[in-house]
Amino acid sequence: MAWFAALLMAGAVVTILPSSPAAAAACATPWSASAVYTGGMTASRNGRNYQAKWWTQNEAPPGTTGVWADQGACGGGTNPPPSGCNHPNWQAGTWYTAGSIVRYTNGQYYIAEHDNPGYDPIISTWYWDPYTCGGTTPPPSPPPSGSFVVSQAQFNQMFPSRNSFYTYSGLVAALSAYPAFAKTGSDTVRKQEAAAFLANVSHETGGLVHIVEQNTANYPHYCDTSQPYGCPAGQAAYYGRGPIQLSWNFNYKAAGDALGINLLGNPYLVQNDAAVAWKTALWYWNTQSGPGTMTGHNAMVNGAGFGQTIRSINGSLECDGRNPAQVQSRVSKYQSFVQILGTTPGSNLSC
Repeated sequence: MAWFAALLMAGAVVTILPSSPAAAAACATPWSASAVYTGGMTASRNGRNYQAKWWTQNEAPPGTTGVWADQGACGGGTNPPPSGCNHPNWQAGTWYTAGSIVRYTNGQYYIAEHDNPGYDPIISTWYWDPYTCGGTTPPPSPPPSGSFVVSQAQFNQMFPSRNSFYTYSGLVAALSAYPAFAKTGSDTVRKQEAAAFLANVSHETGGLVHIVEQNTANYPHYCDTSQPYGCPAGQAAYYGRGPIQLSWNFNYKAAGDALGINLLGNPYLVQNDAAVAWKTALWYWNTQSGPGTMTGHNAMVNGAGFGQTIRSINGSLECDGRNPAQVQSRVSKYQSFVQILGTTPGSNLSC
């Protein structure tokens, strides 16, 4: 720095230029509505990179279901955090100790109340609490149970012969996992979505009678050994369970990761805990397109119609004339349920 001192002594005017900021990460391939993304795949949108946490299609980042993890600005794009907030983006699978503060994909901040291995802040509410940072407002708490568009009396009317395992309280307890469910759009749309979900559930379980898949011969078939995590609970442990009959080891893995529950290691939770069972059904409804092109939630709130929910659940076996009797069974149940809720079914009922 001798040259610097010499310049000062000579009376020279020295201008110190700020160092150039580090270049933003390169942008991943732009997100495409037609592409299928599985856990770990990346896409870019509006100058930011995102990483998929589980299977998704047609949900633009940053999304509303929590499937996309924000990886930060790319290609020179910027999106600075609020003043005073410089906490890191939440990352699934990262170990967080109590007191850790993260920025979630919805732009809000959360503080870890208990140590956890990267559970989703908006689902694992025992591990995370909303955190006010730099003037940001934490997201609203889940709606109280009394605001669910289906009352307990209506639920009982829909399922007069249901198994005692499928409790109304278990369903209401599960709603906090996906607060947009039956809470999006007009009162009519909310009732239609609730009726559509429950109609498909009724069809899948014989009116909420069956907790597990009845064809035990299928049980050993649901272990995809090509998955790196295998089937730690046993080859025949991943049979259909719960309101939408969750099956296959990869679905138990994905649902468990999303819900912050080790369902891959303990799939029996789905048949032993009513709230967990309902949460897996809501996970599928709100985040999975299955053989369709959209989730059941998106089909109902965006006006695509009940027929598209059938396609997302079992379209490859029932839609396009493959099994019209099964389709009609779902449609008839839906029409009955919207009548119980005092609304209309809308259009596009079949697939």
